[in-house]
Amino acid sequence: MTEPTSTPATPPAGEKADAAAAVKPGEPAPAGTQRTSAAALEAGSQNVPAAAPRTPLEVVDVRTGMFGVAGTGDTSGFGGLVRTVAMPGPSERPYGGWFDEVVDVLAEVLDESGTGYAAAVESVVVDRGDLTLNVAREHLLEVVRALRDDPDLRFELSLGVSGVHFPHDEGRELHAVYHVVSVTHGRRLRLEVAVPDADPHVPSTTAVYPANDWHERETWDFFGIVFDGHPGLARIQMPDDWPGHPQRKDYPLGGIPVEYKGATVPPPDQRRSYS
Repeated sequence: MTEPTSTPATPPAGEKADAAAAVKPGEPAPAGTQRTSAAALEAGSQNVPAAAPRTPLEVVDVRTGMFGVAGTGDTSGFGGLVRTVAMPGPSERPYGGWFDEVVDVLAEVLDESGTGYAAAVESVVVDRGDLTLNVAREHLLEVVRALRDDPDLRFELSLGVSGVHFPHDEGRELHAVYHVVSVTHGRRLRLEVAVPDADPHVPSTTAVYPANDWHERETWDFFGIVFDGHPGLARIQMPDDWPGHPQRKDYPLGGIPVEYKGATVPPPDQRRSYS
């Protein structure tokens, strides 16, 4: 005579949740818990919008501590602080708003000229509501001419040139940044050209935007970016014989020794040696 098979009692819902939570990664979940989790996810997904894909970041430096202090000289309490310096990476289409239209028109003009959009524009970055085109320096003049002259673009005004120094961004240490405005269409975008510290040459844009004359001189003065073809590239803030470029990140703090009652106080960068 065969004994009747007993059916195991179904655990309460609370016990299922506890069993599912106790499962370690890589181990199979107890019977009944996977179905419950899937149902919960399905129900939750009806009320939670899908997360938008994040734009990858370009890490240019990792800094430790604070105030340049290291070792026993750190009295700030921030010696263990680790900070990542990252720039937004290339964006995916659609860029949004009028950004797609501008990029499409510029691509059409560059492709028709034979240069090619892919050769002239390294990447497109949309961040904090701004459109940035990272341009190869050998095609900078063609890009700015197209932006200025094409009737569908008409970025006829340049707000100037500025420099940025990323000493740990190997092969791209110096960046020249341009802000151009379309008065006709009410639009504004950024152009960025990156060059290595060992070859800091960028074509001058004064032939397209004459107002960039003094801005390029200032960027050369403070960052050492050489604008080839500039009508008179010379220092504009510092004396002509000033050594170095004082807005680079690796430039010393500077200063001069100060004499006070027979003693000499050294400049700030020599008072205490920090790495």
